[in-house]
Amino acid sequence: MRLFTCLTILICCIESAMSQQQPSPQHSVARRWNEVLLEAIRHDYARPTVHARNLFHTSIALYDCWAVFDPVAEPYMLGRTVHGFDCPFNGITTPQDIQAAQEKAMSYAAYRLLNHRFANSPGALQSLMRFDTLMANLGFETNFTSTDYSDGNPAALGNHLAANIISYGLHDGSNEANGYANQYYQPVNPSLIPILPGNPDIVDPNRWQPLTLQVFIDQSGNVYPITTPPFLSPEWGNVAPFSMTENDLTVYQRDGFDYWVYHDPGMPPQMDTALVDDESEQYKWTFELVSVWSSHLTSADTTVWDISPASIGNIQSYPTDFSEHVHFYDLINGGDAGQGHAVNPYTGLPYEPQIVKRGDYARVLAEFWADGPQSETPPGHWFTILNYVSDHAALEKRFMGQGEVLPDLEWDVKSYFALGGAMHDAAVTAWGIKGWYDYIRPISAIRFMADLGQSTDSEEPHFHHAGLPLIEGKVELVKESDPLAGVNGENVGKIKLYAWKGHQYISDPEVDQAGVDWILAEEWWSYQRPSFVTPPFAGYISGHSTFSRTAAEVLTEFTGDPFFPGGMCEFHAPMNEFLVFEEGPSEDVVLQWATYRDASDQCSLSRIWGGIHPPADDIPGRHIGMELGPEAFQFAKTYFDGSSIITSVEETGSDVLIYPNPLINETALMKLDRSVESMNVNVFDPSGRTVRNFNFRNRPNSEVVSLDLSGLSNGIYIIRATMDGSSTSKPLSILR
Repeated sequence: MRLFTCLTILICCIESAMSQQQPSPQHSVARRWNEVLLEAIRHDYARPTVHARNLFHTSIALYDCWAVFDPVAEPYMLGRTVHGFDCPFNGITTPQDIQAAQEKAMSYAAYRLLNHRFANSPGALQSLMRFDTLMANLGFETNFTSTDYSDGNPAALGNHLAANIISYGLHDGSNEANGYANQYYQPVNPSLIPILPGNPDIVDPNRWQPLTLQVFIDQSGNVYPITTPPFLSPEWGNVAPFSMTENDLTVYQRDGFDYWVYHDPGMPPQMDTALVDDESEQYKWTFELVSVWSSHLTSADTTVWDISPASIGNIQSYPTDFSEHVHFYDLINGGDAGQGHAVNPYTGLPYEPQIVKRGDYARVLAEFWADGPQSETPPGHWFTILNYVSDHAALEKRFMGQGEVLPDLEWDVKSYFALGGAMHDAAVTAWGIKGWYDYIRPISAIRFMADLGQSTDSEEPHFHHAGLPLIEGKVELVKESDPLAGVNGENVGKIKLYAWKGHQYISDPEVDQAGVDWILAEEWWSYQRPSFVTPPFAGYISGHSTFSRTAAEVLTEFTGDPFFPGGMCEFHAPMNEFLVFEEGPSEDVVLQWATYRDASDQCSLSRIWGGIHPPADDIPGRHIGMELGPEAFQFAKTYFDGSSIITSVEETGSDVLIYPNPLINETALMKLDRSVESMNVNVFDPSGRTVRNFNFRNRPNSEVVSLDLSGLSNGIYIIRATMDGSSTSKPLSILR
């Protein structure tokens, strides 16, 4: 009887909580499903890669169910072949009430997909009940499971699409069938135990190191006692992307396994302990900057900044190689090369200054973008920003800022599809790079160099050319008279840092602040929860920088305006109420951004103050986001305007012959009718993207060359041969 009573109370509490968290009925059906998805992510395991994929796949479900009834737009999966997966669709009768059919199909597709994806979530009880509640609120029966849409039933179409997305997800390289488990990656370094000083067991200072924690609480609040979390998604580069092609891809091999890397940024700075070269100096600088910036993390810091858009943001250019980082970041004072905005373009007036303590600003910024326990993870964070933008009174929902105002439903499905695809590509790219380059995190690198000593003065104690450079007032040696010297002088000669003191100085987070002081470098901590410390995957490149810049570019393209509606977005952090693991801020802080890119840039800086990333991780992520965002948006746009499928091709030229056509095997043959010194052959897919490129030299008349087209999906392709200054285009159908 007691058990029954407890369960009844538990269920009532869950139902009460869910009733408060249900999305507003004033929003579109797509928005309401996005909101329950974000809430489910907050109660799942902290997996940015997996949830970027969940957001993308759900956006496909919503978009396709809208597009299939639209006279112009084209579905992404229905009736298409996506990365070799065929999603059959035989058409559906146009209903009298198109929007009602769209909403019904969307709801069944999203409901089936989300129930599948969150069935084994730690928050499954709440999430699945929340999905049921939304279906009930929309007036739909959850026990209708038919996939036969031949009678025009939108619910069956939604079930059919969801079943295909689920099947596709079991073959997209994510290893979903095995819980997304790693298949071959192994760390080279033994784990670091942060509660113990130093980093004595590290083998390779250029490779990622696991952490062993007394208690690990992931970014979604799940608790694991005494554990060493494994690398999350080191093989994610092998997952099928959205808009990226083989032209963006480099395939590497390690230990007999392939690592797929899109938009390869090249190697980060490497530490050579035997011969310290320029790269080693860059390594020391980039990681030491993280420790120096941690000296700002206190309300006792007397430095004040104007953190309004008048002074922050509007960066004009970014470093193009590691040697330029020293001019972009301010090593001692913090911050970057942003010059601010003269006026708010919406009001025509200057932005009002907001003067706050640097220590409060840096801590609030680190916490706001940390995406900590019970967060929607970084890709989901940008969906919340998109929803904020969509709700803003100053926004006119015109696609790319032009044309008629779109209905809420169309605006939401299109924006979710574009952003979802972009966030998925950002995850595939960033984690492919993380898995291959396997780069070290600041806590490991700083403690490693501290153990070696100082690299500034060979006449001083504990000199090692791979140690930390000394910086007066920031990085020094412990002297005999130093309070850190130890009872028996055991710490004399060691490296000390002027930095955030760490969690041992916080007994009650409600009233205590660790503050900043001199600490032993071997005991340096990142500005994170003691049960988290640093994310369980390699640092290079920064996922936050990649996600954020990609999203900023998409929102800029989609809205047709680089500025937030009204010229500014802001977030309020009230005094002594916002920070989680220590007291603060000491005064009200309002984070403000004029543009989406400004918000992205501040997100990137937050990870440095948080002790998670050095500049070497940050800038490549920003650059890649600048490519991914526009690329994904333009690709999504071809589905919106109906140009994603090539329906007819005008042949040009008659000097080449391509056969067999249609192609039913892996190799097409091209025959020339004249000799050429050089020939370049591009293969374009139905969206106009280059998917293959071949270069031939000194080809005689009538020679036959082979074109390896293995791995391409069924469809119509354009073969364009450029030779001796002229081009010839031919259509080729692949039908295997």
